[in-house]
Amino acid sequence: MLGYQARNVLDIFQIPLNPPTLIQYLPTLILHVGTTLLIFYGSRLYHLPRAISRIDQMRNILGAVTLGSVLAYGLQALILETVFQGTTFQVDYPRSLFVYVWIFSTVFTVAGRELHRSLRYYLRRQHIDSQNLLIIGTGKIARDVTGRIKKRDDLGYNLVGVVTTRRHARSNVAGVPVIGTYEEIPDLIDHHGIEQVIIALPEAQRSELVNLITLCQRGHVDIKVYPDLFAYMAGDLNVDELGGTPLITVRDIALRGWKLSLKRGMDMFGALVGLIFCSPGMLLTAILIRMESPGPVFYIQERMGLDGRPFPMIKFRSMRSDAEASGPGWTTENDPRRTRLGQLMRRTNWDEMPQLINVLMGHMSLVGPRPERPVYVREFRERIPRYMERHREKAGMTGWAQVNGLRGDTSIAERTAYDVWYIEHWSLWLDIKIILRTFMMIILRKDKNAY
Repeated sequence: MLGYQARNVLDIFQIPLNPPTLIQYLPTLILHVGTTLLIFYGSRLYHLPRAISRIDQMRNILGAVTLGSVLAYGLQALILETVFQGTTFQVDYPRSLFVYVWIFSTVFTVAGRELHRSLRYYLRRQHIDSQNLLIIGTGKIARDVTGRIKKRDDLGYNLVGVVTTRRHARSNVAGVPVIGTYEEIPDLIDHHGIEQVIIALPEAQRSELVNLITLCQRGHVDIKVYPDLFAYMAGDLNVDELGGTPLITVRDIALRGWKLSLKRGMDMFGALVGLIFCSPGMLLTAILIRMESPGPVFYIQERMGLDGRPFPMIKFRSMRSDAEASGPGWTTENDPRRTRLGQLMRRTNWDEMPQLINVLMGHMSLVGPRPERPVYVREFRERIPRYMERHREKAGMTGWAQVNGLRGDTSIAERTAYDVWYIEHWSLWLDIKIILRTFMMIILRKDKNAY
């Protein structure tokens, strides 16, 4: 209906002098809505996970609305013109109306889903629509999972307790009490009304996992299993065939061949557009830096990039010229070495905009593992498994680890795991998603480690 009104009011497309009335488009409206609903159902868009990225949700909606609109446009010509031949409902589906309907459908569906998402998260924070959760395990993975769930009250989990091998092994895990042993799992599920179980035992043997899953299979309990250590170390597993013999490929790199050219093309386009549009702001920043404190405008530092080769990374200087007189070190919160302008630049990541020059020159990419200084690389490669695999691809201005809150003085091991996952699962959409999430974090000021 809005598409019909917009087509008649907005002087963008040429329309006939006496366009059909809105009621004449009623069969088209029913067909369009019905087709889109079926596409949504087939795409599992009515199966709502407890947590989903806004960007992923928008992409899914855009794809489903587009497919439903195109299908309705085709069916209009095949079905409705035959069914309603000779009646007042025999009207064409003009392309201008199709465009408006597609735009409004996408915008309002995204807005409706976002409103619904906000309402669900609000109700969960009020402990409505919460599910009782039980975690099995007391190791590091169990502690990490427990900590993350406790921080995300919007997920709607009521963390009842933790189960371990023996009762007196621990009294609590990350502040959550140990309430029983493996043998007591069926009784615990019934007594506490458990609806979700997470088995956080990546080192468990297959027979042990099978036994635990059997113990948890009661009523309508959903069971989730943390992947084992081999699956993590192997990365993305693929099954190939050699003369009829199945083989598992554990070292497949997603970013190679034509994908490298595609990524490089996006880097060059993004760097050029960014430098052109940001150049007035960058010029003003350079003037303000020189006015506030003596020293150079740019801070050039050696970092390790592709294949472990060093390159000069360019940033706006955000600290005093003598900031590293006593040696290199991590920037800390309320670091006294920062200038007043530097504090603002670091909070908004504006100090990193000159790295677009590095991207244009081929030293870096828009998206990739963040580069480290050689002194830190030599340290981390000795104690972090798979750390040097980060250098299989170009370093990036932003990355998968950064948009997941892992920047600055955070866990290097966890950052490495995110970077390796990105390298082995690269796609053009993943890069676009990371760039969009980076902008959202800057605008919404969600990066608590940006100092």
